[in-house]
Amino acid sequence: MPPIPVRPGIYKIHAHIIGPSAVLTATEHATKHGAPVITDRLQPLPIEQEWIIEPAEPVPGAPYVIRLAYHEEAGIVIPEDRLWVNSVPRAEFAKFTFESVIGGVKIFSDKGLALRAGHRGAQIELVPPKPEFQETWTLEFVRPISED
Repeated sequence: MPPIPVRPGIYKIHAHIIGPSAVLTATEHATKHGAPVITDRLQPLPIEQEWIIEPAEPVPGAPYVIRLAYHEEAGIVIPEDRLWVNSVPRAEFAKFTFESVIGGVKIFSDKGLALRAGHRGAQIELVPPKPEFQETWTLEFVRPISED
């Protein structure tokens, strides 16, 4: 399927895994590559669970970057085919595209690997795409970027 456009904005990114609702979450404890990005239950404060999705460049058809809504310099990076959030120059943020699938969207890295949520609490991995529900995500639009 061809990539689909995504409205730039602040989102909660819901995983399709068995068990209680889970969303993409930045952990608090940084390691060598930054803070691991996992799936976790909704938290009362959105600081680690609201993400800005916006084009990497201001041109039509550009891939997207994903960064924390409350920490502009902290974007998703992909060392070792796992998701991390780290304060690095914007040019080092990972780039993503989105494709419609049954029940949601698939999120692909610039290498064509799909984001996969194994289970709640597991770090998000990048894998060769397969038709599995753990690779399906729902983008919940929260608000435009300019609103606080």
